[in-house]
Amino acid sequence: MLFVVQILLVLAVAIVSLVLIRGGSNAKHMAVRRIMVLLFALSAALSIFFPSLLTSAAHLLGIGRGTDLVLYAFIVSFLVYMSTTHQRFRHTEASITKLARRVALDEAVRPWESEQPSTNRTHPNA
Repeated sequence: MLFVVQILLVLAVAIVSLVLIRGGSNAKHMAVRRIMVLLFALSAALSIFFPSLLTSAAHLLGIGRGTDLVLYAFIVSFLVYMSTTHQRFRHTEASITKLARRVALDEAVRPWESEQPSTNRTHPNA
């Protein structure tokens, strides 16, 4: 039964890793992201099949248990994720602001262009 659980966990790690690798960005970011995901997948698979390695690594770092090491790594990973998500959100917000300004300028009434009287205009909701 333990072997079945291990196989299922490794498959879950592999699927999550593949989903993370498929994202889009510039080439440098994608290379770093892929390397990090592959390291994550390798370490996750090793820790599933050989949990004593995780405990040994934790002891080398002065941490009592392997699960504590996983928790600390998760916290650091989550903080990095939150930071990159915040940066991406700020970039998206700036892009939307620029786009909204461009649309506002494109749709603004230009007094130097001849305007039709408002009674002759066709309104889409009329």
